[in-house]
Amino acid sequence: MNELLIGIDIGGTTVKIGIIDNNGAIVEKWKIPTNISNGGKTIVDDVWNSIVKKIESLALNNTLISGIGVGAPGFINADTGFVYEAVNIGWKNVDLANQLKLKSGIPVFIENDANIAVLGENWTGAGNQSKNLIAITLGTGVGGGIIANGTILNGESGMAGELGHIKVEDNGYSCNCGNYGCLETVASATGIVRQAMEKISDFPDSVLGETYRKNQRITARDIFEIASDGDSMSNHIIKRTADLLGQVIANMGVIINPSKVLIGGGVSTAGDQLIDEIKLAFEKHALPRVKDACEIKAAQLGNDAGIIGGAFLVLDKLHKF
Repeated sequence: MNELLIGIDIGGTTVKIGIIDNNGAIVEKWKIPTNISNGGKTIVDDVWNSIVKKIESLALNNTLISGIGVGAPGFINADTGFVYEAVNIGWKNVDLANQLKLKSGIPVFIENDANIAVLGENWTGAGNQSKNLIAITLGTGVGGGIIANGTILNGESGMAGELGHIKVEDNGYSCNCGNYGCLETVASATGIVRQAMEKISDFPDSVLGETYRKNQRITARDIFEIASDGDSMSNHIIKRTADLLGQVIANMGVIINPSKVLIGGGVSTAGDQLIDEIKLAFEKHALPRVKDACEIKAAQLGNDAGIIGGAFLVLDKLHKF
């Protein structure tokens, strides 16, 4: 059997775990609840105990496992595997890499969860092992990750790739980061719904307003469905969202000059409509040589990107890829 790698993707609700071979194929995958009570103090033990049980149930030889790669939320020192703060799981000053290394006895490597997903997509997903790539995740917020010259971009304090906090509007909505007008206040699922609620307030008898009254809420998916039926107001929201994303990608293009931009996350699953509009906006705003070198496409791996990226991180750090 090929050597095996363990990929872990720690989220606010669940921890996704996978046993991956050195070609990126998933041997086994599962998830456990993320216990955020008591400052998330049991998460590391929960994860390791789950891995031990799975290895035993599969009758695997421990010596086949080369290492563990982890994607964790929050502010991380990727060189040391130290998590300074991860608000959504209650962590503050957690020496994650060393804790897991002491339990497992094998190498452990940590990256930001968005970066791990980018590594996975680039290894076996839509990235096709590109040397220069930008990934954007459109979910509750807007996440991002960048590969430049074949290496994940972290920056001086781990903040590189925080695309959701690029300022796109001078007098925009307030953001959780404390700033105003960040990309994620408009382009996330939350931001798209916020735009719709403004329209509903101004035009309560619109199709959006009728949908909201009927369901007592409105979702980003609702807006895309209404837009596909030809509603001009919903289409305006999508075009505005796509235009801002296209501008950001065009601006990033003169810094990174990527061959691919991957769009993932829950919002991207609404269909080709948003990605097609992003492509049009990017072509409008980008320099010709940036545009000609770059393909914008949907991410492919979904929830598996993080665990596959964790496995790749091990191979990369051990210089086996």
